[in-house]
Amino acid sequence: MIAIRGATTISADTPEDIRGAVKELLIEIKSANGLEIENIVCIMLSNTADITSFYPAKAAREAGFGGCPLFSSLEPTIEGALKLCIRVMILAELDKKPVPVYLRGAANLRRDITKKLVIALDGPAGSGKSTAAKNLARELNILYLDTGAMYRACALECVNRGIDLSDESAVKAVMDDIDLKIEYSGGRQITVLGGKDVSEEIRRPEISGLASKVSAYGCVRRKMVEMQRRIAAMMSCVMDGRDIGTNVLPNTEHKFYVTASVEVRAKRRYDEDRAKGYDVSYENIVKEIRERDKRDSEREIAPLRCAEDAVVVDTSSMTPEEAVGFIKNKIQEKI
Repeated sequence: MIAIRGATTISADTPEDIRGAVKELLIEIKSANGLEIENIVCIMLSNTADITSFYPAKAAREAGFGGCPLFSSLEPTIEGALKLCIRVMILAELDKKPVPVYLRGAANLRRDITKKLVIALDGPAGSGKSTAAKNLARELNILYLDTGAMYRACALECVNRGIDLSDESAVKAVMDDIDLKIEYSGGRQITVLGGKDVSEEIRRPEISGLASKVSAYGCVRRKMVEMQRRIAAMMSCVMDGRDIGTNVLPNTEHKFYVTASVEVRAKRRYDEDRAKGYDVSYENIVKEIRERDKRDSEREIAPLRCAEDAVVVDTSSMTPEEAVGFIKNKIQEKI
């Protein structure tokens, strides 16, 4: 069973306004959550004390939601609270994450879910930004775009074609006709290259290293940035990478720079690769991370750096849950 919350406002305390607002809110909640009437266990409504002309519960019954128990209550008067507000909580027999709905003036109660959120997380390899981005997107019920996967796919395509990655003109030729698509299924990003799902293949250690090399080329970055901006313009999303806040989405309101010590990052990568069955050396990973940090921060095009208005998140001594909690609190402060 899940609890689905929602709220709306009316422009005037009249039966007509109350009927219209309640019907709109309940229909929107039903649609957003894929609800059927038979899934609904009960509907609990409340209204601010300035609504007296008509019971919201009666409006719900008239709107076709009378097949379950309906409860209605009056909220206490609170100084500075939103006026002419109707709230609802629906208990339903569903096995999925609830989608709350806030309409009209009540949208200001939950701007985090009623306005488009575009969140940029930058940082060096192994800092925990991808884990934070995935968890953040899941908790906020918005899209996670793994930009690193896009650059890994570019590197994989070059490898598959036998391209010398030091030959920029050859890499550009690959970019001119690369067949790369980003799809989503079951809440998971799928990287499709030439019609094939390469989501696991691009995670091989050697491909991760090569991704840093191809991403230094302007032809590669222009192609990928165009795709990334197009996605961000269409929907709320969390995007992580090296230059999201400084180059890809410089005007986004929510920017974070996720970092950690080299030793901590190396240990994380070592444990991850060993768990996947790769034969790796901790010392080599430390060396590779230092080299990659230097390469990423010194490249001419869109180097790795912390945006001036980004919030720094040092995850060296944070759990993944603590990192996400910290970021969520900072976002809430702005909205």
